[in-house]
Amino acid sequence: MSRPGWRQRIEAARLVREATSRRRVRRLVERRRGMRFFVDGRELLNFSSNDYLGLSQHFTVASALQDGAAREGAGATAPHLECGHHAAHQALEREVADWLQVPAALLLGSGYLANLAVLQSLLGEGDACVQDRLNHASLVDGARLAGCKLRRYPHADAEGALRQLRAHTGGMAVVATDGLFGMDGDLAPLRQLAVVARVQGALLYVDDAHGVGVVGPEGRGSVAAAGLDHVAVPLQLVSLGKALGGYGAVLAGDTALVEHLAETARPYVHSTALPPALAHASLVAVRQARSQEWRRERLQGLIATFRALAGTAGLDLLPSDSPIQAVLVGADHAALAMSADLEDAGYWVGVVRAAPGQARLRVGLSALHTPAEVVGLVEAMARARDRVAAASPSPDPTIPEPA
Repeated sequence: MSRPGWRQRIEAARLVREATSRRRVRRLVERRRGMRFFVDGRELLNFSSNDYLGLSQHFTVASALQDGAAREGAGATAPHLECGHHAAHQALEREVADWLQVPAALLLGSGYLANLAVLQSLLGEGDACVQDRLNHASLVDGARLAGCKLRRYPHADAEGALRQLRAHTGGMAVVATDGLFGMDGDLAPLRQLAVVARVQGALLYVDDAHGVGVVGPEGRGSVAAAGLDHVAVPLQLVSLGKALGGYGAVLAGDTALVEHLAETARPYVHSTALPPALAHASLVAVRQARSQEWRRERLQGLIATFRALAGTAGLDLLPSDSPIQAVLVGADHAALAMSADLEDAGYWVGVVRAAPGQARLRVGLSALHTPAEVVGLVEAMARARDRVAAASPSPDPTIPEPA
């Protein structure tokens, strides 16, 4: 029997990515100062990160990390259920639960692990997970690994979710959605989804990795912004690595759900706990995010400035009132060319390569940016668009447009 070799398999896959402008390359960040990053030997103003509140380098957060490491060492040494659950972990869980006004919380190593943990712990064969088509990959992977039926509805379409639930009449059902979508920055229709889940007897789970810290009263996220509580949304995910500037994730919600996950979720049970020093740092970051409303106010001002200027410049903006601002470009090669042009001008802006013809530039705004920097970015984006358009071959008028 002849098997395909692994070298041939990965080389064929690489060639496909290269032919379709889907190669991905790690960039080396040598050092950073605020939003100015020194990357591969050059200084760039970073509009690619998720450091929405500018807390990742805040002196109180960094000091808490250093102090925690000095007292408790570099690592937790074991999973939480063995000897790895430290006082710093518990303090962080309680702070997040209090912030989000829910009964309980559980700390995990990352948002990806948390989503795998939830879906694998709750669902199995004969069950269904109904998801927004633009959900994060970890939610999709979690459903697949759980062995349940994965059903996806059109983006932000609560009626589509209802149709999928009605089509699945047996077994438990979970409706899983991003709260604030990380690719385009729009919010899920959580109030409508909560009604759908309640009527259909399903559990509504919200991955609010990009929402908590940024939207809602006191930055409590998209669930709070929708006026919902832990009865309507029994479980939500908080990322510690985006607006809070650290690393890890917290699952927050119903006590029985959190206790079930702590005892049965394999990514929790079988993973070494986060270093206590990181929990110390994240605890300080949560307190800063709760109390410093000026950071969200500053962000909203930058968002308004960007959208007004981008609209005037004729950039094709997608709807978003969040720090994630997506500019639709179209072809993958054109978006990559615009990103390269922006880098030549001193700006680091990432590319999201979605469906064919739907590539966009993803601008990530931070409270550390200044209005003048946003003005400069928009002007550079408009110039990059014009240069890329001028360099693109004009369509042949003798070739008819496809029907």
